[in-house]
Amino acid sequence: MTAPVGGLPRAWLRRLGAALWPPHCLVCGDPGADGLDLCRPCLAALPYNRRGCRHCALPLERTATTCGACLRQPPPQASTRAVFIYAAPIDRLLPRVKFHGDLASARLLATLMARELADADRPQALVPLPLHRSRLRRRGYDQALELARPLANTLQLPLRDDLLHRRRATAAQSTLDVDARRRNVRDAFACRAGAALPAHVAVIDDVMTTGATARAAALALRRAGVARVDVWVCARVV
Repeated sequence: MTAPVGGLPRAWLRRLGAALWPPHCLVCGDPGADGLDLCRPCLAALPYNRRGCRHCALPLERTATTCGACLRQPPPQASTRAVFIYAAPIDRLLPRVKFHGDLASARLLATLMARELADADRPQALVPLPLHRSRLRRRGYDQALELARPLANTLQLPLRDDLLHRRRATAAQSTLDVDARRRNVRDAFACRAGAALPAHVAVIDDVMTTGATARAAALALRRAGVARVDVWVCARVV
């Protein structure tokens, strides 16, 4: 039985909210479908990434499970799940979250992520990839945290935004080549002193391009004593 809020069941409140504010598509503005802020054509166009490398989520042929790069040098994370390929309409929604603080888009993407990740090995906590405090002051929000909050709520997992911090400011990864990206984030993350460490966590981020940032975060967590680190991202650039 759903818990009451102010004397009213939560399910009833959700139905009332849906009646008063029906969902609308955040991509094209048409009426939403299946209780989502996406219309049926935009929902059907979602570029799911269901055959990615188990370590870096790079899309693979049907018979492969691990890409050549990860076979040669396995990353510190046990697995990586990227729910989508970075293509339309995800490439319209994610920039709104990352650069414009669009919480409605963040909630929609987190809902879609939760549906796909329901079959994943269940971590003991979700760890959003942190911004450096200087960038957080300028931007005013952390896009990974805005995805992680509703994702943790939907999957009923603890959110540990206190566990990992970015100990130095780094250049924007989008401006760098592959080798420079690795150097840029080397030793950029650390676990907070005295923090209680779960044995198994999933790091949450919005987009993975080369995987350098996720590797650096996973390595910091492993070095601190976390036995298993998975990486869950919304989209993978290919």
